[in-house]
Amino acid sequence: MLDVTRLRVLVAVARHGSVTAAAHALNYAQPSVSHHLARLEAETGTKLVQRAGRGIRLTDAGRLLAERGVEVIGRLDAAENELAVFAGLRAGRLRLAAFPSALSTIVPAAAAILHERHPSVDLRLTEAEPPEAVRMLRAGYVDVALVFRHEAADSGRAGSRDTLVAPGRASQDDDPVKVTEQDDLREQVLLSEAVHLIMPDTAVCGGEPPLAPAVTELWAADLARLAEYRWIAGCDRCREHLLLQCASAGFTPRIAFTTDDFVAVQALVAAGLGITTLPGLALRAARHPGIQAAPLPGSHRQVLALTYGEAPEPPAVARLLDVLSVTAGAERPPVPA
Repeated sequence: MLDVTRLRVLVAVARHGSVTAAAHALNYAQPSVSHHLARLEAETGTKLVQRAGRGIRLTDAGRLLAERGVEVIGRLDAAENELAVFAGLRAGRLRLAAFPSALSTIVPAAAAILHERHPSVDLRLTEAEPPEAVRMLRAGYVDVALVFRHEAADSGRAGSRDTLVAPGRASQDDDPVKVTEQDDLREQVLLSEAVHLIMPDTAVCGGEPPLAPAVTELWAADLARLAEYRWIAGCDRCREHLLLQCASAGFTPRIAFTTDDFVAVQALVAAGLGITTLPGLALRAARHPGIQAAPLPGSHRQVLALTYGEAPEPPAVARLLDVLSVTAGAERPPVPA
């Protein structure tokens, strides 16, 4: 059986790049780190590190074991924390990873409610896009991951759903971000929100409007009239969804800018440098006065809270899910056109 302490040493070497840096991070003596590595190689019967100049580097086997070690150690640390909470040894500690527009809207409201109702719960927040948030959840670095997935009923595949996949790995069965019935991930849908076409507000910015001001919602024929415009793409999942929407309208968008900063996106649109799509939460978080928004019928984005492991949830996690559900479902003002 592998020794957990030696796994921690290997993970530290992989993370920090040298024996010296790993020893400093672990507060070990350098010979102790070298000893643990040697013992781990003896346990596994495999060469895990090799000399590289004056330092060392991991072999392919070492990198593989280090990657698995991250997951093992993360789950052990999470289990230790959960047991301590159940035993009353310390106040609940919660770690939440969420994407930017959720961190700017539903998460602060949920954190405030949680602190008011349960002041002993220590909530830690981390910004992460869905693929990274799910990896952190599986590795035990966070207790809850807020993610999103797009739904496009009008994309040519009725009821189709864009699964949560890492860039370049779509449709792979072993994708670390896909949620399946056989997975240990559990999901709770917090909200479903419209995706909007974002155009310059010509009443504010001047110039010719991309579409007639009377157009308040877009269908494929309307979207096709925008084929000659420059487009602004967001994160990988948002970009994929944009390409699907445009493909259903019969064209490939000419993408001139790429940024996942929804404030910068709106500023680019208001400056007349392109058009784009944004979900409701992004507009709820910040809205530029120089833009016009029109919903894309049938195009929605779900926001989900993911947890790992078997039910029931630890009490602190259950409380967090409750307040996230409350703030996500709170009455929201309509997005003006």
